[in-house]
Amino acid sequence: MKFEREGNWIFQKDDGGTVVAEVTFPNLSEGVVVINHTFVDDSLRGRGIASALVEAAYEAIKAEGKKAKLTCPYAVKWFEDRPDKNDIVIG
Repeated sequence: MKFEREGNWIFQKDDGGTVVAEVTFPNLSEGVVVINHTFVDDSLRGRGIASALVEAAYEAIKAEGKKAKLTCPYAVKWFEDRPDKNDIVIG
């Protein structure tokens, strides 16, 4: 699955240019972002897109040497299910 990225926003658009899936992780402080929102359009649910978005955010955050605070309920659950990915998570 191929996503686009602009800053701390990873997303997918449909053919008409409408955002149909996204994860946002704005800067919270120096070296820390907050994963605060994950969205997948109803028409795309059940395909693992939300998981792939959070995985992409994880990879981007880790590659930049940052840490992440989690406020998005989906992201909280995603990281709970993957303790090996908690190296970037802070309280």
